[in-house]
Amino acid sequence: MILPWTDHPWEYLVITAPVRRSQALVLALAVLGATSLAACTAGPRAGGDRPRSVGAVDPVDRPDLRRFYGQQLTWRPCGAHRCATLTVPMDYARPGDGRTFLLPVAKSVTAPPGKRVGSLVLNPGGPGERGVRLIKDGVAEDMGRGVRERFDIVSFDPRGVGESKPALTCLTEESAESTESAGSTEPEPAEAADEQSASAPLHPRTDAERADALAAARATAADCRKASGPLLPHVGTDDVARDLDVLRAALGERRLTYVGWSYGTSLGTSYAEQFPRRVRAMVLDGAVDPSLDWRQRMLGQATGFRAAVAEYAESCAGTIGDGCPGATPEEIRALIDRLLERTRREPLPVDDSASGLDAAGLLAALSLSMYTPEDQWEGLSDALVAADEGDGTKLAALASGEEEPPDTDAETDPDAGTGTETDPETESGSDTDPDADTGAEESGSPSDESASGVPEDNSDAALIAVNCLDVPHPRDAQAYWDALAPAEKAAGVYGTTGVTNELVCRDWPAGPGRPHRVDAPEVPPVLVVGTKGDPATPYGEAVSLARQFPDGMLLTFDSAGHTGYGRDACVDRKVEEYLISLTRVRPGTTCGA
Repeated sequence: MILPWTDHPWEYLVITAPVRRSQALVLALAVLGATSLAACTAGPRAGGDRPRSVGAVDPVDRPDLRRFYGQQLTWRPCGAHRCATLTVPMDYARPGDGRTFLLPVAKSVTAPPGKRVGSLVLNPGGPGERGVRLIKDGVAEDMGRGVRERFDIVSFDPRGVGESKPALTCLTEESAESTESAGSTEPEPAEAADEQSASAPLHPRTDAERADALAAARATAADCRKASGPLLPHVGTDDVARDLDVLRAALGERRLTYVGWSYGTSLGTSYAEQFPRRVRAMVLDGAVDPSLDWRQRMLGQATGFRAAVAEYAESCAGTIGDGCPGATPEEIRALIDRLLERTRREPLPVDDSASGLDAAGLLAALSLSMYTPEDQWEGLSDALVAADEGDGTKLAALASGEEEPPDTDAETDPDAGTGTETDPETESGSDTDPDADTGAEESGSPSDESASGVPEDNSDAALIAVNCLDVPHPRDAQAYWDALAPAEKAAGVYGTTGVTNELVCRDWPAGPGRPHRVDAPEVPPVLVVGTKGDPATPYGEAVSLARQFPDGMLLTFDSAGHTGYGRDACVDRKVEEYLISLTRVRPGTTCGA
C-alpha cells in the first residue's frame, strides 16, 4: 500500500515525501521545518488564547457544543470498509454560528465483539494527508494481529483536507490557467522559454534575487487567501485536536487510543495538552517538538536531509548492492555534485515537460528518497544514472511522486465490502444532527466536489496553511536573509532552500500558538518513537518530546529513514504491546541495528 504524492504548484515549497514501508503500513509526511538539534532549548510559553486542558468547563457539557458531542455516526459500506461523516464547528469560539466542517471518517472493522477494546484512531501525517485514504488503502491488514483483534482501525480527513467540506485550496482561476499553460508542450516564443528555464537560485544573494523570492512567496500566499481566506484561521492543529475529541465521543469511546506519525505527533501532543484525562494510549512516531521556533525547525530538517543524502553515498552498496550509481562513496558524491552544478546552469530535459528538472527539483528528488532507504534507494540510484546521461525524467518523477499508483479504492465496486455488513454500528442512529447539511452550505461547501475548485489532492494547500498558522514567522524579510548564511554553513543548499521555503509564511494569517514545552500534567504514559537516522524529524526531537511529557517513554529505532512503526518487527512489537496492554517501554530500549 502506497499513498499518492502530488507535485506542489509552487516550486518545491517543502522537503517532504511519502514513506514506503516494507509492510506498507502508513504514509507519514514530514512537516515544514519539522525538527531541531538535540541541544535546542525550549522557547517561552505564550499566554494567547490557545485552548488548554479540560477543566471545570468540559466541552461535552457546554450547551453550544452539545449537538456536536451528541452526534452518532451512521456507518455505510465503502468498499471493504465502513464510512461515515462527522460534523464539527468551524469556529469553536462561536460554534452556534452555523458554519461547520463535514469530516469524512473511515474504519476497518477487525475486532471480534468478544475481544474488542475499542477504536484505534490513526493520523498519517502531513499536515494534509487523508486518513480515509489510509484506511481504504489497507492499513489495517498490515497491523499486527493482536491490534486487529482488539481494535477497529479508524481515521479521518482533518478539517480542510481531502474530502472535508469545505476544503482548502490555493488554486485560483488565474493560477489554474497559469498551471495549464506551464504544462503545455506546445512551442513557446523564445523569450517566454528563456524566462521559464531560468530557475530561482538556491541561495538568493542579490537584491534582485531576494525581491524575486519575496514576490513568489507573496503570490503564493495571496492565491491561498483568495481561494481559501475564510478557512485559513480555522485549520490549525489545536482545532483539529478538538475535532479529534468530538470524533472520540462519536465513536463511543470514553478515552482515546491513538497513533500519529510525523505531523500526527503534533496533533497527538495538542490533544494530550487539551484533553489529558481522555487519553488511554498514545504513540507519537517521528516526533515534532513544540518548543522550537521556525528557524530551529527549518535548520534541524535541513541538516537532517543533508546528512541522510551523505549516508546514502556511504551506505548505498550495503543497502542495495550493485545497483548504486557509483562504485565508491566518492563516485556517488561526485555524481550528485556534478548534477547539482549542471542543473543550476540549465534544467535537465524531462519527457512531456517544457521546463525540465532544475536544481530545486534535484534536491527534492534526493530528499524525497531518504524516507525508507530499503525501498527507495534503488529507484533513486537508477534515476541518478539516467540523469547523468542527460535524462531528468526519472528524477522528476521522484520529485513529484508520479511513481506512486493512483488511488484505487473499491468504493464504487458493487461486489466490494463483502463480510462487513454485520457491523453492529451500521444501524446506530443518525450520522449528524438535522442541521448538518445546512451548516455545510453556510460554510460555502458545494456538494459537487468538481464545482468547488478544490483539486482531488489538496495536501499542498493544507500543508502550507497548517504549518504557517501553527508556527509564528517574522514579518520582517531581513530575518530570513539573516538566517541564510548560518543555514548554508550548517546544511549547505538544503539550508538556504529551507530558509527561502519559509518565506510564504511571512504573509500568512497569524495563529495563537507559540513555541512552548508540553503542558499535560495529567496525561498517562505516552510512547514516543524516534529513529536515529530520521531526516525529516531527527532523533533529538523525539528525545526532547519524550522528556517533556510527565511520564513519557522513548523507544529508539537505530536505523536510517523516517519513523519506525511499520518498518521494524521489534518496534512493531513494542508499540502494539503498549497499545493492547499498556505495557511500559523501559528506558533505553532500542530496536534495529
